[in-house]
Amino acid sequence: MKFSFVVSLSCLSAVFAGTPVLAQTTNQFPFQNPATALEERVDNIVSLMTLDEKIAFFSSRPGVPRLGIRAMGQVEGLHGLARGGPSNWGRRNPVPTTIFPQAIGMAETWDTEVIRQAAAVEAYEVRYIAQNEKYGGRGGLIVRAPNADLGRDPRWGRTEECYGEDPFFNGTMVTAFVKGLQGDHPKYWQTASLLKHFFANSNEDLRDSSSSDFDEQLFREYYSVPFRMGFEDGGARCFMASYNQWNHVPCTVQPVIRNVAINEWGVDGVICTDGGAAANLINPNRQHYYTNATQAAVGEIKAGINQFLDNTFAAGIRSALQTNLLTEADLDRNLKGTLRVFLRLGWLDPATNNPYASIGAAGEPEPWLSEKHKAVARLVTQKSIVLLKNAKNFLPLDKSKLKSVAVIGPRANEVLLDWYSGTPPYRISPLAGIKNKVGGDVTVNFSTNEMEAVKLAKASDVVILCVGNNPIGVPDGAWAKVSVPSEGREAVDRKSITLEQEDLIKQVYAANPKTVVVLISSFPYAINWTQQHVPAIVHLTHGSEEEGSALADVLFGDYNPAGRLVQTWPKSLDQLPPMMDYNIR
Repeated sequence: MKFSFVVSLSCLSAVFAGTPVLAQTTNQFPFQNPATALEERVDNIVSLMTLDEKIAFFSSRPGVPRLGIRAMGQVEGLHGLARGGPSNWGRRNPVPTTIFPQAIGMAETWDTEVIRQAAAVEAYEVRYIAQNEKYGGRGGLIVRAPNADLGRDPRWGRTEECYGEDPFFNGTMVTAFVKGLQGDHPKYWQTASLLKHFFANSNEDLRDSSSSDFDEQLFREYYSVPFRMGFEDGGARCFMASYNQWNHVPCTVQPVIRNVAINEWGVDGVICTDGGAAANLINPNRQHYYTNATQAAVGEIKAGINQFLDNTFAAGIRSALQTNLLTEADLDRNLKGTLRVFLRLGWLDPATNNPYASIGAAGEPEPWLSEKHKAVARLVTQKSIVLLKNAKNFLPLDKSKLKSVAVIGPRANEVLLDWYSGTPPYRISPLAGIKNKVGGDVTVNFSTNEMEAVKLAKASDVVILCVGNNPIGVPDGAWAKVSVPSEGREAVDRKSITLEQEDLIKQVYAANPKTVVVLISSFPYAINWTQQHVPAIVHLTHGSEEEGSALADVLFGDYNPAGRLVQTWPKSLDQLPPMMDYNIR
């Protein structure tokens, strides 16, 4: 029998005003006392919740207002907190944030310390927005990052989100990012890292229905390694289940969630579905693993899911309880995971003992405008740049010996953002970075028109030709659309790895062999002609607010590029196995 009780007025006012101030309580119940052991606090909260509150707590923004437990959602943060960007994250309250190179670009630094620094910058900004009254307490402290999936195939449309193809390397980078997000306080996390997408998720076209098929050895030694390392070495306790199936069992209901992730690796926090995953389970045109929502809810709860990123779960859970397919104890066991995360974040505690609770609360200046955060973005971008070719030491360029430079190509005067990017407070394009670097001593000629670009190339001492993909597929960002076969994005795998802009490179090189090709791309590309003929090639990924500054630092010798690739770059599709061959042997 559940009973009612009185919550302190200060607690209720915080809840209903919607402010980010941490709830102050009267310690009427054990869970309100920060000195009480974590599991005792969790058990106490569960004992006080009604059945309706428990069912509602499986939502993507769980809370228990009656108990003074404010609702908290999740945020995206693969390479900076996403509270804006092409997909309009944080629709009610978009906010600019520090944006770093895409995840695979950060991996190309091969530097765990700068990865940790970038994640720590992001975590600070997550706290700042969640706890600053100016932003109304929107967002949350659970960050959907990093992506621990493996870049098994360069045709994968979401290659940009991962750290490459090697399991140990990926796990090392995942661990660094997790530590940066969560911090090093002995009791409290700065934010909670929620790894995506568990597991064997590296195809887009058929992701809602496909099965990734391989044996347990490959599960243990390849596909699960970055996740295991993120949990055991990094300290993450949360993850999102992937859409796909493993050996024809959907990952949302895979027994390995409980048998391995929970029981072996110690995951005891948030385990969520991806958006729409429940519908995939019963859709005849997708997985059709169950025939109705009740069966799907049972399968997901039994597997260990405790948050649903869609709105179809409640009816299924309620029906399962009514038909005795689930018990209230089943719900209790799962929902404790989210409560543990809330407590580790200090979400229910006074601000006095939590070093992260004051971030943003005093209304200090926006951190994304600070020189400190700008400097980290520039450093990460510098370290991410890969020198693919430098024949006869063509680079660095000596501006004292140049009178004119042509900065041309479709990527020369823009910084493109991807679907999981936020909006940076500023963007320094390659053109702007180069102009800033050479000052008024060198004439900078610019055009994106191909005919005009070739003319400028011929008339200039040196050419800097910026090419590469569009990370949202098409200029307007329409879902599941790309403009050329070599582009990919979420829901679309690449059909080619040949750079269509190589024809432009040939024309420019013919006009002026003193050409540097700057390949700004989310993926490996087959640039065979360019590699053979053009004297200098550098690679970096999209998104960084400091893209142009870091690039200019490298081109003109103020920074020595030491980035390294993290994926095989095939010369042609003929070198690749079938897209769905997950047996990497």
